Amino acid sequence: MDSTGQIGKKFAELREKQEMACIIYLTAGFPSLKESIQNMRLLSESGADIIEIGVPFSDPVADGPTIQYSSQIALENGVTLKMILEEIKKLRVDIPLVLMSYLNPLLAYGREILFKDMREAKLSGIIIPDLPAEEAEEWVSLSKSYDIDFIFLVAPTSSEKRIKQSAERSEGFIYCVSIAGTTGVREELPTGLLEFIQRVRNVTDKPIAVGFGISRPDQVTALWGKADGVIIGSRIIDVMRQGGNIKETVKKLKEATRRQGC
Repeated sequence: MDSTGQIGKKFAELREKQEMACIIYLTAGFPSLKESIQNMRLLSESGADIIEIGVPFSDPVADGPTIQYSSQIALENGVTLKMILEEIKKLRVDIPLVLMSYLNPLLAYGREILFKDMREAKLSGIIIPDLPAEEAEEWVSLSKSYDIDFIFLVAPTSSEKRIKQSAERSEGFIYCVSIAGTTGVREELPTGLLEFIQRVRNVTDKPIAVGFGISRPDQVTALWGKADGVIIGSRIIDVMRQGGNIKETVKKLKEATRRQGC
């Protein structure tokens, strides 16, 4: 296994326990910055193994209506990347945190200062969905110098060359997008998903986490033995919007990642 950072260690620990990683996404600043930080603590206490923290952006092309809505609210709240990183610096959780942002806010922030501030905030990884592997060499190099895992996305439409290149450069885990579309809750796992995961598995031994459209425990258990982790976002934001029980929702999703939960 190439991954030796906090994320890689977490996957190794879960593998020993025969569990998939339960990775929960939330948008920083939704419903407010203070509440989103409180929810990060709640997620870590409820069974999340890794938290993916979304930076709000005005044109989130990969995100469906639910995450777009949360991003819009966060922007209306005046939340900025600098504010998010300052708050995360105060956060004390014992699980890896991954920053997810589109490229423009990061360019505006400044690449070198970004990784410096991420390091100070004890962030373990970064995902930039609109930065392809072939254009990311300087980003990957800098992330390595700050011991931050750079995580790439691959999709069912990705060529074998793109999958191989992304897998080689990705650290921590490889983010497998389950569908050629946007995020959002879906009733069924996409046809051909297991074959797609196998295509990725054929070129790497790094952990594979599957996201986009996963919302229920039975969808999680369907991936047992195929994926190393699942990423759930829209479902959690929907629960927040409806005033539901976040802790109970995450607890059930985490239970589904355990072999005995199948």
